[in-house]
Amino acid sequence: MTRRTLVTGLGVTAPTGLGVDEYWAATLAGRGAIRRVTRFDPTPYPSRLAGEIDGFDAAAHLPGRLLPQTDRMTRLALVAADWAFADAGLDPAHLPEYDVGVITASHSGGFEFGQNELRALWSKGGQYVSAYQSFAWFYAVNSGQISIRGGLRGPSSVVVSDQAGGLDALAQARRQIRKGTTAVIAGAVDASICPWGWVAQLTSGRLSTADDPERAYLPFDERAAGHVPGEGGALLVLEDAGHARERGAPRVYGEIAGHAASVDPRPGSDRAPTLQHAVELALADAGLDAGDIDVVFADAAAVPDLDRAEAEAITKVFGVRGVPVTAPKTTTGRLYSGAAPLDTAAALLSIRDGVIPPTTNSLPSPAYDIDLVTGAPRPAPVRAALVLARGHGGFNSALVVRAADTP
Repeated sequence: MTRRTLVTGLGVTAPTGLGVDEYWAATLAGRGAIRRVTRFDPTPYPSRLAGEIDGFDAAAHLPGRLLPQTDRMTRLALVAADWAFADAGLDPAHLPEYDVGVITASHSGGFEFGQNELRALWSKGGQYVSAYQSFAWFYAVNSGQISIRGGLRGPSSVVVSDQAGGLDALAQARRQIRKGTTAVIAGAVDASICPWGWVAQLTSGRLSTADDPERAYLPFDERAAGHVPGEGGALLVLEDAGHARERGAPRVYGEIAGHAASVDPRPGSDRAPTLQHAVELALADAGLDAGDIDVVFADAAAVPDLDRAEAEAITKVFGVRGVPVTAPKTTTGRLYSGAAPLDTAAALLSIRDGVIPPTTNSLPSPAYDIDLVTGAPRPAPVRAALVLARGHGGFNSALVVRAADTP
């Protein structure tokens, strides 16, 4: 019998809220956190808006020894991991040391830490570069630091596939649980709002140059002209269903029921994009039909060609306006690898509360033929949700979550 994978804890650090309750209340209210960048002076750059996290004091949550050796991204991830384990009522120290793993995704690594050390190198000399630079910038650092802090010696890894990576990390965690691991903390947190990170993001050509926060990130809208970056994400405690039941887990948000990934053909190819295929494979993996899905959490690139491709994939699987679609990331900006795990948390909360959060600011174009939820939350019974994510370079990932009491 295949081992089922349940989500028993959520840890959220988002521009719209620190912690599940604060984030979810802001999401349902449609309160946005996109604004002019404050972490550096964005005046010289063509894009000047971001979804920044306010009020995060790492020193209030982490021991002082960790602060000099960690990037902002890792500090956020460590706190999210602590919150996720607390939410799950799971103390890894009370389990055999090889029973809990950690699998995260990363888009850019610790950019700000690396920038600061390069500045020290150029302005002062090599003797002023921190020894922690050897790992604090690295893509795998969040997995490593969470593992060390929690004493997690189970299967651990990092996935690097841009926005799709957050879902791929959850899928990899599910595979490890199916192989016998008791629990895995998985997901992603990214934070690269610094000049070096900003220049790197601008090279994609997909950042919005609008200065009005309410007009800057408009997926599936005729005015769409790029996305707004953000920082943060979510980490989820994934747990074997039998273990969660035996220990009396205080809450179960739902089940990771299905997943599939694909890669698009190279630019200029006459082959079709493969997002639709990933969706169909994820549904098959979950043992569900298209009619069983109650809401789709869209990737929402806000680039016309990409929006069109995503809308076509959705309509080919579900029919014209055949399923509600939402993109609550319009309140936070796109959090790169952290975006899809945050969407997964939102999907699980939708299942819990019977409500679909809105997409803010966008006026859906009728050309896309999708039922985009806008304006206000839509009350609806939600038993199963599909989360989509696409990464630069053609990565696609589709994840199905459903209510835990589904047979």
